[in-house]
Amino acid sequence: MRGIFEDELKKLHGKFTEMGINVSEAIYRASKSFIDHDKALAQQVIDHDEAINEEEIKLEDQALMLMALQQPVATDFRRIIIVLKASSDLERIGDHAVGIARESIELKGEHRVSEIENDIAEMTNTVRAMLEEVLDAYVKEDEVGAKKIANANQEIDAAYAQVREKIIQMMKQDAKIITGSTSYLMVASYLERIGDHISNIAEWVVYNKTGHLAELTPDHHPEEK
Repeated sequence: MRGIFEDELKKLHGKFTEMGINVSEAIYRASKSFIDHDKALAQQVIDHDEAINEEEIKLEDQALMLMALQQPVATDFRRIIIVLKASSDLERIGDHAVGIARESIELKGEHRVSEIENDIAEMTNTVRAMLEEVLDAYVKEDEVGAKKIANANQEIDAAYAQVREKIIQMMKQDAKIITGSTSYLMVASYLERIGDHISNIAEWVVYNKTGHLAELTPDHHPEEK
């Protein structure tokens, strides 16, 4: 029975990782659609969101069935709960990718600001690297690796603050960019929230190893956002 439980749990972790890879691709495509003004690509991100939602539902169903059929002990129970919590964060990240894609479609005005778009591209690269690292930490149950992700999230928070300040100053100087800059602010804020959800997953990885839920970033908790 123990061997069956471990095999099923391994499958569950594998599906979680697959979901994470799909979410990372959604982030990339959403940001690219915004920077390239590619509404067709943005629509693909929106259309694919249902598949990501279904992945979360299937993960939940498998996790609950595993708890019901295998009667896990306390430590095993915690390992399953982590999957449920972390997959919820992945689903929310997918929702934020959709938010970026919708901004791509709804963006009005032709005046683009390359400096801000470069900042958005850099933020996207950072959050995708964070997501890749947290998935790796999740699979390896790497507490140390998970804790390092908090530093990267602080970089995202700082980048968002800088982008926001740049946009505000630019809008004061040039009224032509006001309409488009609202979308820039929204996209940057979505990326900042994605960073928070990745930190949430990192905190669940640490919890899995220690049994204690510790905040890795100031004023941050896994149930937020």
